[in-house]
Amino acid sequence: MAKMQYCGTGRRKSSVARVRLIPGKGNITVNKKPLEDYFGMEIVKREVRRPLEVAGSEGKFDVVATVRGGGFTGQAGALRHGISRALCVADPENRPALKAAGFLTRDPRMKERKKYGLKKARRASQFSKR
Repeated sequence: MAKMQYCGTGRRKSSVARVRLIPGKGNITVNKKPLEDYFGMEIVKREVRRPLEVAGSEGKFDVVATVRGGGFTGQAGALRHGISRALCVADPENRPALKAAGFLTRDPRMKERKKYGLKKARRASQFSKR
């Protein structure tokens, strides 16, 4: 019989994380690398683990994730969002705690598009009267 697994998709900025939760010992694998090797900064690693702590399931699930796009902080946010959604699928009783912590809310902040006539989204060339 196949193992039960729970899926969730998380997004942040231009990053997309596809997350699978498999009953296990608590190993987190991101793009076929352990979490410690994939993300360098300790703050980012803690950010990824927080939904598991809030739900009280640190050692219950192995996390297997594929992350694409964006930088490492955006990828960590997408991963946190995906893990939170997968935890809600695994046990609907996790939802109120994760919702209160703000992990189920998709962060809508995106990079603003560049406008014509400007150098960047809002940056104009320097103004001179003469």
